[in-house]
Amino acid sequence: MLSFVLILLLTTTAFQNSLAVEGETQDMSYTLKMRVTYSNPLNGTRVWNLTEEERTIGLFMNNTWQTAYLINYSYPLEMMKDDEDGNPIAVLRFPKESARLNPGENVSYTLVYRFLSKPRSIPEIMEEKSENLDDIPKDLREKYCSEEGAWLVKDAELQELAYSIAKNETRVLTIVKKLVAWIHQNITYTVHEVPMYPNETYAERGGDCDDKAVLFVTLCRIYKIPAYIQVGCIYLPTSNRTSQTYWEEHVTSVLNHIGWHGWAIAYVPPWGWLPVDLTYVKAGLSDPLNAIKAGAVTLQETIQYSNITQNDYVASSRETREFITDNDFYVDMEDEMSLEPFPEPQKPPEPPLDEIQEKPNLIPVLIVTAAVGVTLTGASMIVFVLYVWKTKKAKLRE
Repeated sequence: MLSFVLILLLTTTAFQNSLAVEGETQDMSYTLKMRVTYSNPLNGTRVWNLTEEERTIGLFMNNTWQTAYLINYSYPLEMMKDDEDGNPIAVLRFPKESARLNPGENVSYTLVYRFLSKPRSIPEIMEEKSENLDDIPKDLREKYCSEEGAWLVKDAELQELAYSIAKNETRVLTIVKKLVAWIHQNITYTVHEVPMYPNETYAERGGDCDDKAVLFVTLCRIYKIPAYIQVGCIYLPTSNRTSQTYWEEHVTSVLNHIGWHGWAIAYVPPWGWLPVDLTYVKAGLSDPLNAIKAGAVTLQETIQYSNITQNDYVASSRETREFITDNDFYVDMEDEMSLEPFPEPQKPPEPPLDEIQEKPNLIPVLIVTAAVGVTLTGASMIVFVLYVWKTKKAKLRE
């Protein structure tokens, strides 16, 4: 949970600017290197016993748009499992002496991921082809429309807001369009060090990428439209290396060619699950449907990290901040993303060492045989040429 919360902290990066990136037509390959250091300062008064939560790492997701690999890690993996939202995670096995940080001690780990990202497209969506609320499958309503986590579906003020925006509309895509337009026009982009609940975002009339997404998801769920949020990273080749501190300077983040972002996912029949981006849209939101057609996740530079469907990550973030600051612990993070050449097809695996020792290696034998054959052939050709030359010389004498 700690690593997850720290990544969510970085979604406060201002991604409200529009993009002007053309879609790719071939697979792309990216590498992400992450380094995390937990520190207990020399003047500290408490011991930091690192729990399983501090040793848990995310593994990113695999789907039709991307394939993720964890190719290097500092410590062995103790276990691999799914979290409560179904995201793949792993737990690192720290040495005993590193799992307990006394004042003046620290521990670091490094992770290296490789991503293969495919070209992406969104189905052609039009309001007149949208199906209605009654066409949404019942099982999806039950799973993704309840009040859980950060989704305050039963909040009376938010219910009144939802119904005032969409009124008696029944077409799902039209409702989504109206919700996007209202949030774009009424919720300004403001940065917070911890996520906010949707009623707080509404009251303040401001929030960052995931705050707006949480408000949107809540309004969707009030209308019985299945929705949740998703978090991911974006490769930013032209961005400069940045360093920022958070949580009363107890957390330091260094980002190099990478940004973290959050957006919504909503079920819109007949097209199914569609991404809805409230802040990072390359075509702008003058047309609210661009939130679906041109959001960050439609770009190959964006790698999907995890889904948040029921976890109350707002409460978790605030608890983590309180734990870090009250105990005077420190966390340093550094993320670097790079574009890599697309990998060549893998070579067949080498035979085991014992098999090489037990069986004769035919490759050197073939090489020697070929060399001998070439030598003999070359000698024969020389003898033949000399014979022809002498014969011709003799005839010339005659």
